[in-house]
Amino acid sequence: MNDAAPAPTPAPEPRRRARVRAPELIGKGGWLNTGGKELTLADLRGRITILDFWTFCCVNCLHVLDELRELEEKHRDTVVIVGVHSPKFVHEAEHSAVVDAVERYGVHHPVLDDPELATWKQYAVRAWPTLVVIDPEGYVVAQHAGEGHAHALAKLVEELEAEHGAKGTLRRGDGPYVAPEPVAGDLRFPGKALVLPSGNLLVSDTTRHQLVELAPDGEAVVRRIGGGERGFGPDAFSEPQGLALLPDGSVVVADTVNHALRRFDPATGSVETVAGTGRQWWQGSPTSGPALEVDLSSPWDVAWWQGRVWIAMAGVHQLWTWDPESGTVAVAAGTTNEGLHDGPAAEAWFAQPSGLAATQDRLWIADSETSALRYVEREGDGYAIRTAVGSGLFDFGHRDGDADQALLQHPLGVTALPDGSVAVCDTYNHALRRYDPATGQVTTLATDLREPSDAVLVGDDIVVVESARHRLTRLRLPEEAVRVDAVAHRTQRAATEVAPGTLRLDVVFRAPSGQKLDTRYGPSTRLLVSSTPPELLTAGDGPGTDLFRELALNPDLPGGVLHVSAMAASCDDDPENEYPACHVHQQDWGVPVTVTPGGATRLPLVLAGMDD
Repeated sequence: MNDAAPAPTPAPEPRRRARVRAPELIGKGGWLNTGGKELTLADLRGRITILDFWTFCCVNCLHVLDELRELEEKHRDTVVIVGVHSPKFVHEAEHSAVVDAVERYGVHHPVLDDPELATWKQYAVRAWPTLVVIDPEGYVVAQHAGEGHAHALAKLVEELEAEHGAKGTLRRGDGPYVAPEPVAGDLRFPGKALVLPSGNLLVSDTTRHQLVELAPDGEAVVRRIGGGERGFGPDAFSEPQGLALLPDGSVVVADTVNHALRRFDPATGSVETVAGTGRQWWQGSPTSGPALEVDLSSPWDVAWWQGRVWIAMAGVHQLWTWDPESGTVAVAAGTTNEGLHDGPAAEAWFAQPSGLAATQDRLWIADSETSALRYVEREGDGYAIRTAVGSGLFDFGHRDGDADQALLQHPLGVTALPDGSVAVCDTYNHALRRYDPATGQVTTLATDLREPSDAVLVGDDIVVVESARHRLTRLRLPEEAVRVDAVAHRTQRAATEVAPGTLRLDVVFRAPSGQKLDTRYGPSTRLLVSSTPPELLTAGDGPGTDLFRELALNPDLPGGVLHVSAMAASCDDDPENEYPACHVHQQDWGVPVTVTPGGATRLPLVLAGMDD
């Protein structure tokens, strides 16, 4: 007698629907990068339009912005990319913050500010980032969630150019993008800072792709390092962020968009690459080895701790280390799953770790997407991850008091203070907060700081990087906390009504034209499912290789959030090519659900292709 459970039903092939007319683009925040013009889909008729649903807190969205740059340049006479800014955090719904983000990240196409997610809902988007392709006649022809779709988009654009060129429905010419006026100033969206042995301050001038050395007053420019243009070479950076002083007096730089670590020697002014290849790390790539041969992914901050440089690898939700002695890198903590989960380092989950600060016995972490303050400490022969403040991906705010009830909003920086407490740059709350491990209390040290992203101690003062005010601000550490009215938020997205009992999860993936799933070395797909609260799922959680799953929902709970992480690898389908080019497509979803009779029994999530 065989008691094994029956094999799950294979996922059905998605059905092709009748052509769907693209909904109009609407957003109360209005348009950016258009010279004041309000765009409509009629204005874009005749062009291939790619909608990029993004939000500026999301590192995956920033990756997609970089993936689109080459396509945008190569097809600028036929393709119009439109960014649809769809906020997660309350701060991201502020129009001025969107204006800043468009400049900060070098967005060179029109952007619709949609603070109420109106267009997001019209297009049934479920995740950041999502790309939707509209043909020159105004019909939706493809949807892609997550990263890694640049090759597929480029091929689709060429096919649409040929098809609509032959039909006479393609209109070539200049697009609607209008560049904003450049702004002068010594710094532009600075990211991180440190104090050099000379007493001068070194700042990563992120948007201008430079390092800037300032006099001790934090204002007078001593010198600039880097040519100021985006690049990867001895005189070029690409959106540098974190800085750490090494014992030999040199500085290691997190060269974020170059996916590399660079070393700057203040004595000679020289810059060299010490880790990374300039390529972004993808699932399946090596996670340790010679530093110059291993890909990295958006290193956001660095810190010298316990004889190595620790790296906040925001792009893959992990901590890595670089050992200057051996010239090697390795993963130190995190699984690449996005979320808040403590425990042994190898099992922990992070969500865009973006700030680091070392003390003798702890490495403090600003874990931005979970709005959390966390730390690494020794445990036996290894390390463990603990959370001091924060509860998960969807809860945030500004609330002081006991750490288990306190709230932050997307912090990017953390600084160890002399008394053993920790200052947190609570970026989206525009505040400097303080956590005291001795008392377990969170207080507010200062407010009205515009997107503080880092802070350094200078004597009895703390110098804060006010990124969105393009300056360093010197504060005397206050003896008393600032009183702030508590506010709490939860990410506002419409919940999907699902029926109690069994829910069929289908991740829809159709290999791009001319490609097929890469099964040469086993399954080329991966699916990981979990929930908040964990009790929401009574069966179906955990990892697997099929892109479909039968989930059992707890009928005693009103709802929660389903966390779904999917990956698929496809290769060029050419039997004559011994070494076909392969491409990885991946995305994480957090899907709010409400359990209700009469709700859906199937949850489709589009990774690539069209929903059925």
